[in-house]
Amino acid sequence: MDTQELTRQVKDKARSLGFGLVGITHPEPPPHLDVYQRWLALGRHGAMDYLARPDAMSRRRDPRAILPECQSILVLGIPYSNPQSQLAPAAKGPLGRVAAYAWGDDYHELLKARLRALADFIEEAAGQPVPNRWYTDTGPILERELAQRAGLGWIGKNSMLINPEQGSYYLLAEILLGIELAPDEPLSTDHCGSCTRCIEACPTDCILPDRTLDANRCISYLTIELKTEIPLELRDQLGEWIFGCDVCQVVCPWNERFAADAGEPAFSPRAGLPWVDLEAELKLSPQDFNAKFKGSPVKRAKRRGYLRNVAVALGKAGQAGSLSTLSDCLFSEEEPLVRRHAVWAIGQIGGDRAADVLREAAAIEEDAEVRDEIQSALAALAE
Repeated sequence: MDTQELTRQVKDKARSLGFGLVGITHPEPPPHLDVYQRWLALGRHGAMDYLARPDAMSRRRDPRAILPECQSILVLGIPYSNPQSQLAPAAKGPLGRVAAYAWGDDYHELLKARLRALADFIEEAAGQPVPNRWYTDTGPILERELAQRAGLGWIGKNSMLINPEQGSYYLLAEILLGIELAPDEPLSTDHCGSCTRCIEACPTDCILPDRTLDANRCISYLTIELKTEIPLELRDQLGEWIFGCDVCQVVCPWNERFAADAGEPAFSPRAGLPWVDLEAELKLSPQDFNAKFKGSPVKRAKRRGYLRNVAVALGKAGQAGSLSTLSDCLFSEEEPLVRRHAVWAIGQIGGDRAADVLREAAAIEEDAEVRDEIQSALAALAE
């Protein structure tokens, strides 16, 4: 089979497996590695130290350090639901919001089987073993740059890959292949133009001029990757987001015009998502959390991180009716990280009852950081 025919068959198979974006590029070193290295040097990766490991950097520099036989890279995109397709329901209490890619099943697990099936098909179609390695947000490669080079879109001002016909609600995956396929032309045109909607809409001002993000300020990082306390100065900017954030994509004109409402069915919302009852969520036991989010991306935050985020959202909502739930959490929750943020939320609600709760907690709290948080909240209430 010639290269062009094999390429056609591979792309057809990829689309039949649900990949809405399919492109091919070569394994040459990425031309914008210096942007990534500068981003790391400035500490804009936050606490994600794994991104700066020297062994990983050598592989990002040259895909053939991952697969020496690599001749082609198949770059794939699978769509998830449009965040605008699920409006907030009527509710008695405050609601929290989960980013659209995490409404359904964990894409890591879903895509493994499809990537394996596609790799098997390529070997069958080629009539020979084909060395391969595949990733979906798990390998040391610059996948958005590869996707642009494979003609799937351009990297927007919000750092997302944007397809001019379908928007940016896509999860990317790649297969490095030890066989030649016909490469696609890169998409070299910048279609963002003078638009700055994403920059202006970002709640924490994390979008930088060089089309990267300062992870230290990004809501997705703060609610998922950060495992310690959320910086005090950023807590009230998280709004209703308790896992991830869709703001910079929702305001993008390319999504407003072209993004479909529905994506891959496995990513459709589970019961109780994307909007969650914050007060009910703060009461989730470890067993309840594990049962609710089994097979979900939300488990990445772990229960302590997730309830930390829920407490912050309750504080931002500032409803007096949430004080009882937060108080119960403060006196019964085992995780100091969650108690610490519950203290902040109580302080945000404010009033005499909040001050009484905090003084009562101060008398029995054993964790030093939680005690410090209590004293700071009491001092703020006394001003």
